[in-house]
Amino acid sequence: MAELLRITPRDNVAVALQAIEQGTALTVDGVTVTAAEAIPAGHKIALEDIPADGKVVKYGFPIGCAKTAIAKGGHVHVQNLRTLLSGELEYEYHPTFPKVETKEPATFMGYPRRDGRVGVRNELWILPTVGCVNDIAKALEKEAQSLVGGGVEHVYAFPHPYGCSQMGDDQENTRTVLANLATHPNVGGVLVLGLGCENSSAAIIEEHMGDYDKSRVRFLICQNVEDEFEEAMKLLHELADNMRDEKRVPCPASKLVIGLKCGGSDGFSGITANPVIGGFSDLLVAQGGTTILTEVPEMFGAETILMDRCETEEMFQKTVALINNFKRYFEEHHQTIYENPSPGNKAGGISTLEDKALGCTQKSGFAPVKDVLSYGEKVKTPGLNLLSAPGNDLVAATALASSGAQIVLFSTGRGTPFACPVPTVKIASNTPLATKKSGWIDFNAGQLLTDGKTLPELSQMLMDFVLEAASGKPVCSEARGFHDLAIFKTGVTL
Repeated sequence: MAELLRITPRDNVAVALQAIEQGTALTVDGVTVTAAEAIPAGHKIALEDIPADGKVVKYGFPIGCAKTAIAKGGHVHVQNLRTLLSGELEYEYHPTFPKVETKEPATFMGYPRRDGRVGVRNELWILPTVGCVNDIAKALEKEAQSLVGGGVEHVYAFPHPYGCSQMGDDQENTRTVLANLATHPNVGGVLVLGLGCENSSAAIIEEHMGDYDKSRVRFLICQNVEDEFEEAMKLLHELADNMRDEKRVPCPASKLVIGLKCGGSDGFSGITANPVIGGFSDLLVAQGGTTILTEVPEMFGAETILMDRCETEEMFQKTVALINNFKRYFEEHHQTIYENPSPGNKAGGISTLEDKALGCTQKSGFAPVKDVLSYGEKVKTPGLNLLSAPGNDLVAATALASSGAQIVLFSTGRGTPFACPVPTVKIASNTPLATKKSGWIDFNAGQLLTDGKTLPELSQMLMDFVLEAASGKPVCSEARGFHDLAIFKTGVTL
């Protein structure tokens, strides 16, 4: 295994693929360098002398500038590197993207729905409209496990703290997300559980659901009945009976909508897991399928790459608005736009937001941007979509599910056990993590560095894994019964 990786010939730093001791002489791309100090795995080493205020280049783009002069062989990190990013910017459109080749059609075993979408699960959900009924929902989930079997694959409740004491866009976000989840293709049946006095009542959620399949949804207002638990169980039995005989059938991969997300990234994420996901995204788009990239604050510093891949001038302008509107959101709350990366990111070798963003956007592959979605907006255009949502893992993953993703691919260099409302596939950036946390990790992209696998090979392996998961193979978080819901909180609480 090589000790250093120079990602592009333009880079003046290389990534340490393993821990390097001080004084070790190394050669990469014909450049010989001696480590002036210990370099942890995943961190950067200078391949040339970089003057104070000189640009540090990785992925072929500046990831910041030197705070002080950095000698060849020095450890390049937060102690001597600062961001070049500033506030809102003006952008120019320079369209450039390769043609996406079509592929031989692939299939998976799924559940076709009346609206033309396809579920990769057939689950019975209990969806509270307001946090006041969370404990009832959780008790119902426990009692309703007896309904699992046949076409009923799982019974899940999704407690959350919202649905009342909200105003404006904040309240509308909650209503939209709950309505979208109530009509999600992975749902074979859903009980919308209301209290009766909340702002976002069951009736309002139903209005936001539009033209939905009424055979799959039931509503219960707890204040309107004498025994809400007994009445809810009757409705859950009714929904389960409707689902019991449903079976998977072959469906084209073009029906897949896959969310793309990363969290707990390290210095390997941008050179293993995220490029593998990007290769998968291109393969699915070539099948006529759909991928959704989100976590807008982690696009800052790499946004022009996405902008130049916008298929039209209109998409370019929507992407500019996506980026600048999120920057404005930070400014309106008197927060620093570039308060990123996290402590875990820094420990793993990521130094600036540009460093993180250039790695993060690798998940989008090379396909053109077909549409830009507002928070809570359902996907409608096949191909690569951009979605407005923050970087927070649970909030962003829930946003992807709300927009229609049946599965979320989640790359990580640090590891995490969480899951969102849909199957959440954990993709390790490094082999030690995949080995240590086999109960968390579903796919090891670290094989790109340790096992001699190529990027196209691993991307196809991930495609095959996703088709298996879409056909019903449980992912690690599902096997452990993990499922979470987190709605984006944007306003005041009354």
